[in-house]
Amino acid sequence: MKAPESDLIADSGVTFSSFLKSELILKAVEEQGYTIPTPIQAQAIPHVLAGRDLMGAAQTGTGKTAAFVLPILEKLLPLANTSSSPARHPLRALVLTPTRELSDQVADNAIKYSKYTPIRTAVVFGGVDITPQTQLLRNGVELLIATPGRLLDHISQKTANLSQVQFLILDEADRMLDMGFLPDLQKILSLIPKSRQTLLFSATFSPEIKKLAQSYLIDPITIEVSRQNATADTVTQVVHKVSTEKKLQVLKNVLLARKRQGLPNQCIIFSNSKIGCSRLAKSLENAGIKAAAIHGDKSQLERMSILDGFKKGDIDALVATDVAARGLDISSMPCVINYELPYSAEDYVHRIGRTGRAGAKGDAIALVDPSEMKLLQEIEKLTKKPLIQIPAPDVSGDLSADPIFYLPYQGATPTSVNPTTPATSAKTTSTVRAVGALLGSKKKS
Repeated sequence: MKAPESDLIADSGVTFSSFLKSELILKAVEEQGYTIPTPIQAQAIPHVLAGRDLMGAAQTGTGKTAAFVLPILEKLLPLANTSSSPARHPLRALVLTPTRELSDQVADNAIKYSKYTPIRTAVVFGGVDITPQTQLLRNGVELLIATPGRLLDHISQKTANLSQVQFLILDEADRMLDMGFLPDLQKILSLIPKSRQTLLFSATFSPEIKKLAQSYLIDPITIEVSRQNATADTVTQVVHKVSTEKKLQVLKNVLLARKRQGLPNQCIIFSNSKIGCSRLAKSLENAGIKAAAIHGDKSQLERMSILDGFKKGDIDALVATDVAARGLDISSMPCVINYELPYSAEDYVHRIGRTGRAGAKGDAIALVDPSEMKLLQEIEKLTKKPLIQIPAPDVSGDLSADPIFYLPYQGATPTSVNPTTPATSAKTTSTVRAVGALLGSKKKS
C-alpha cells in the first residue's frame, strides 16, 4: 500500500508530541532542537507506532533515522526497566546498516533520544576490538545497531540472541545489497521471529529492494516523500569540464577560489579508488591544504580519528571513497566535490546528499573529463535534472580576473549552460557575462 500523495507533506501544525506520548523521549528530542517533524518523520512515525511494516524513501538529510528510532523507542519504553540483571534486558530491536559510519551515526542518535529512559542501546561493527562489544551485549541490550558481519560474529560467539527481537530495521538496504550483504541478511533474518515488525528505509528503492521487501515484509505501507533518485533542491550542482591532466590543478583552484570568496573551507572530495584517494589527499596536503583520506583500507580507529578531526575543523578537505557516501552526518557541510564521477548514477545522489542537509544550502561541484561524459549523461538521466556547466575558476591573479568571480552556486538556476572558457573575443566575453549573470555574480568596477 502506498501513502496518498496528498499525505506526503507534513501539516505545519504537527509536532512530535502529536504522536509521541513519552515525556522522556520528547524532552530529549527538544534538547536536540527539534519540534516540527520532517515529512518522512510525520508520515512514518504514526504507521510504525501502529505496528505496520513499512518502506520509507526520502532524500538523504531529511531525517530518516529519527523516523524509525523515535517510534521504536516509544514502543520499547513500556518494556524497559532498571534491573541490573542482563536477563531483564533482552534484545528487542535490531537496526542493520551497511557501514561502520552509519551504524555509529544511528547509535549516536538513538543514545541521545533515549538518554532519559532506562532503554539500553549499543552498537557493534567490525574493524575494532570485539571484546568491549561482547561485554556490552552480555550486560543486556534492548536496542542494537549493527553491521551484518560483526553481528554474525557475536551470534557465533553466543553473545547476541535474536530470538526475542520484535522490531527489525534495515537502514540503507539498497547499499547493503550493493555491498553483497544479502547472504548475511538471510542468515540474520532466519534467526528473528517471523512475528516481528519490519521497517525498511533508504534513499532509493531499486527493483532488488522491492523484491527483498516482498520476501520479508508483510503488507508494507510505502512512503515516498520525494521522487525517487531526486536530489535536494537545497543543493546547487555545477560541472567544470576539464582535461584529465588538469584535474588536480582545477581542484586546487576551486578550493582557493572558495577561500578567497569567504566561503567555508570544509568539503568532502570523492575519488573512486583507495589509492587515488590517498594520493589526492597527499597532493592537497603538499599544496598547503589541510586534507586527509578515508577509505576501506583505513582501520576503524583511523577512520574515527579522521572523522573526529574533520568535525572539529582540524581537517578542511576530507578525501573519501564511497565508503563515506552513506552514513556521514556532518551538520552544515557546505560543499561536496566529485573529483571523479561515480560509476553508478545512484551513488552520485548519495554523495551529494552529504551537503544541503536538513534544509541548509549546499554546493555540489563535479570535475568531469572527456572519459566521464557518459557517466554525466547517466546522472542527468537518473535525476532528470541537467547540471549547470561553467568554466573552472581562474585564480592566477586577483580573483576579479575570473569573469564569474566563482561566486557561484547559491541561487543558480537548474538549467544547463554550454561550457565556455575566458577569451578576448567579444562573443566569448558576452557569453561569460551571461553565465555570470545566471549565477548571480557581480562585476567589480
